[in-house]
Amino acid sequence: MMKINTNELKKAIPTLKAGESILLSGRVYTARDAAHGKLMELIKSGKELPFDIKDATIYYAGPTEAPEGRPIGSCGPTTSSRMDSFSPTLLDMGLCCMIGKGDRNRDVKDSIVKNSAIYLCAIGGAGALAAKCITECEVIAFPELGCESIKRLEFKDFPLIVGIDSKGNSAFAE
Repeated sequence: MMKINTNELKKAIPTLKAGESILLSGRVYTARDAAHGKLMELIKSGKELPFDIKDATIYYAGPTEAPEGRPIGSCGPTTSSRMDSFSPTLLDMGLCCMIGKGDRNRDVKDSIVKNSAIYLCAIGGAGALAAKCITECEVIAFPELGCESIKRLEFKDFPLIVGIDSKGNSAFAE
């Protein structure tokens, strides 16, 4: 299984194939529906985003509160299709990777190919186990959204599957 750091991900993307398993380490940002809506408001008003979108990785997750001695609580993926209307804009702005669960619509797939990006899938229902691969968590934007605030995470060997590769091949294809 290939180990990749997020700061090397953009370079590795062309070599990754749909269905392949990887272990991802490095900086990742959480954002779900509500946070994506707020990001779109910032974009439309010409304001700066709370993190540099260029070559960034967004994990569609709303982690639970951290138990004593841990940086984060359960942190499993949410259904990615809920972010499909936002994703092409963010990909066009430089987002290179999205992490979630489930298939994506045609517009997102086309945008992944157009922008040489990638969509990775995390195992649904295993949020407590996934949290063991997260070494740091800090709320960086929209704290009023609670679990849906944008958080900066540090992954350490987080297990993922390439759902849609940069050529448009999909692990969901029959």
